Amino acid sequence: MKSIFESGEFLNERIQDSTYRELLTESRQYSQGGVISHKTTIFLSHKHQDLEDLKGVIGLLRNKYNAQVYIDSMDDKMPLETTGETARRIKQIIEKSNKFILLATNNAIESAWCNWELGYGDAKKYYNHIAIFPIKPQGAADNQYKGHEYMQIYPHVTYYNDYKKDWMGKIYLKQGYYVDYGYTSIPLQEWLNK
Repeated sequence: MKSIFESGEFLNERIQDSTYRELLTESRQYSQGGVISHKTTIFLSHKHQDLEDLKGVIGLLRNKYNAQVYIDSMDDKMPLETTGETARRIKQIIEKSNKFILLATNNAIESAWCNWELGYGDAKKYYNHIAIFPIKPQGAADNQYKGHEYMQIYPHVTYYNDYKKDWMGKIYLKQGYYVDYGYTSIPLQEWLNK
């Protein structure tokens, strides 16, 4: 089982620049009230300096799970400088999105803005529609990850490659990504479709 991913781990999933431009168009349409087909929509909270990890996670969510990902940095309707309008638009998109995921890098954990988004996402999406995606620095030990307390209170994305033990003993879980609630794990695809 892997419960904390490593920075750079999703480089093979990373979206290309052409897809990044498509994401710009989709984010613009979505923020203006447009519906993006039948896809599950995700507000992906992140720290802008984690761009490579962000591109990898977006690639994973789009390509493997057919999800529509909204990131505020791709929304040209956002003010150039952070203002109350920025917060108002972010609140609208979080409310409108089906799911909220925090790309929980050490940078994002230390960001007041990401923590504000997480708090608002918690209030609007609560337990079944919010998750964190924990990513530690490359080469760091799990205990160097700054978001352990987040993993104690929020569902988080994990990867199972064997089995998970729970209070009833061993339960076999098919290899893949899950949203882990501590007492149970739901396949990521199923969670996205809830």
